[in-house]
Amino acid sequence: MLKIGITGNIGSGKTTASRLFEILGIPVFYSDAEAKKVMVNDHQLINSIKEHFGTDAYFADGSLNRKLIAGVVFNNEAELHKLNALVHPAVFRAFDQWVLQYPDAPYVLKEAAVLFESGSYKDCDYTIVVTAPTDMRIARVVQRDGITNAEAQSREAKQMPQDQKQQLASYTINNDNTQLVIPQALAIHRELSAHAGHILT
Repeated sequence: MLKIGITGNIGSGKTTASRLFEILGIPVFYSDAEAKKVMVNDHQLINSIKEHFGTDAYFADGSLNRKLIAGVVFNNEAELHKLNALVHPAVFRAFDQWVLQYPDAPYVLKEAAVLFESGSYKDCDYTIVVTAPTDMRIARVVQRDGITNAEAQSREAKQMPQDQKQQLASYTINNDNTQLVIPQALAIHRELSAHAGHILT
């Protein structure tokens, strides 16, 4: 079984592209959603977070004190980096366990916003980046999240530049309204299935 990473900067449409692969029968691991889960069910991670951020990082019922954590890491790059350094290995562990559920799949997809930044791409056989022009992506995020243009640009500035991701990726899906996304996803699906030795019928 091949492990494929898929990523893209904010507003690129990486989640939409991932849904297309799901329709094709490919299991998709959504790293951001899993990160929220491991912060409340991975005991190794929970202990590490309490050790660094204090026992008040969790409420008595075991839920995460998101307001406290956000207050610590907001505008503090060092603390945000520390939190990510704790969470990413737990997400990697969750992915390794998740993969075991799909022994018959030709390949699985790992959707992650920070696929390259976290080093997660090193565990993937191939990678896909979903791209679109910056102004188009910013406009999408403003509309989707109801935030200001400046807030969207601030989020964008914290991510690895899109062109760097393209240089690192095995495949690119252009989501700039000049090309249809479905045929691009289908072409990649056929190629990856062939790499996996899976014959499409």
